[in-house]
Amino acid sequence: MAIGNRQYLIVGLGNPGKEYQWSRHNLGFMLIDKLAGEAGIDGKKRECQSLVGRGESEGRAVKLVKPQTYMNLSGEAVACLLARYEPADPGEKLVVISDDLALPFGKIRIRARGSDGGHNGLKSIIGAIGRNEFTRLRIGIQPEHPISDSKRFVLDSFTGTGRTAVEDILQKSAEALRAILSDGVLKAMSTYNSAS
Repeated sequence: MAIGNRQYLIVGLGNPGKEYQWSRHNLGFMLIDKLAGEAGIDGKKRECQSLVGRGESEGRAVKLVKPQTYMNLSGEAVACLLARYEPADPGEKLVVISDDLALPFGKIRIRARGSDGGHNGLKSIIGAIGRNEFTRLRIGIQPEHPISDSKRFVLDSFTGTGRTAVEDILQKSAEALRAILSDGVLKAMSTYNSAS
């Protein structure tokens, strides 16, 4: 099935491997797993260096994707999938989910385009597909205290109250993603960027 005019390619960013399963950098993977579970989608098919699941959400055909290239090479997987399915408008049908160290923990920001914001996964995608016009759902991981080593911080796992809060954050993020599908990115931005 081609992505065509109706199918969305929803890509959650993260790193493969059990050691990263609960890392802050893996919120994209966590949200893909949640969406797949709620929609009854099996996301275990291997395609374009990714784990992929096809199904439906909010009346839209979706492809849920977890690149297995490690974060810094995510663009290779996304470019492969876009080349394979040639959506009519990749900017409108591509949605990328990432963590964001510049946003307070738990805040959500939806954007229809923009820079990589210092995120290596987004940087890789923009470089690989040659454009920055695609929807992104960013989930904040910025702590209330200063951090001295941001690379270590994003790869560290959620613990204690942080892990407990993740379920609520993922629920709110799943609602925002479904709003993108059902209402369009502009309405979802209006609802969730001001609410979070």
